[in-house]
Amino acid sequence: MTVESEPLPTTGQPVGPKVDTTPAQGPGPVVLQGRYGSVERLDPARHGAALWQNVRDHDGVWTYMSAYGPFADEAAFMDWLAGRVPLDDPYSYAVVDAAGRAVGISTLMEIRPPMRCVEVGHIVYSPALQRTPLGTEAQYLLAGYAFETLGYRRYEWKCNALNAPSRRAALRYGFTFEGIARQAMIAKGRNRDTAWFSMLDTEWPARKAAFEAWLSPDNFDAEGRQRRGLNAFAASV
Repeated sequence: MTVESEPLPTTGQPVGPKVDTTPAQGPGPVVLQGRYGSVERLDPARHGAALWQNVRDHDGVWTYMSAYGPFADEAAFMDWLAGRVPLDDPYSYAVVDAAGRAVGISTLMEIRPPMRCVEVGHIVYSPALQRTPLGTEAQYLLAGYAFETLGYRRYEWKCNALNAPSRRAALRYGFTFEGIARQAMIAKGRNRDTAWFSMLDTEWPARKAAFEAWLSPDNFDAEGRQRRGLNAFAASV
């Protein structure tokens, strides 16, 4: 990859091009409405019971979370959920299906407004959300919010390097793999190498077009099966 540069007027040395230094905004308590559901500020009173019902007895949901889960019972889960709400970073959202049931969680985190860089992470997709149009739509809604409303120029995805489903998801959503940070963390007493991915504001229009083409009702048959994969749309825009 060629690094974009221009000569520094005073010395001629190569430096990066000038960019808009206006800080991005922090995330807020919005409702991002989609065709298949919505992404909205996490509220344990409204979302907690449904979330617990959808993740209970599915311990694999928590395997690659660095510091929490699985939970012994609903009380422990609700205590953890309540602790998410006061945090500004990560800033937690519930993924809510068309029937109004919370089926997952996603957050904006590592929020650096002066650098206009933010990460999507702490993603908890229950089995009811996995491999559904809403699962993809939720990522489309959050990315659009980060780029178009909040003004970020870099959108990151990081995961345990051993988490193959997360790595596949990042690539499917249009993130670019950047490398492995070795021994980056100690997670639940185990070594964690971290895989880094990113999407840039200049790449978002093409990614957005692919998302919207994939999410179109015309892309699904009467049984709800996709006609073309997201990668196929990405390759054509």
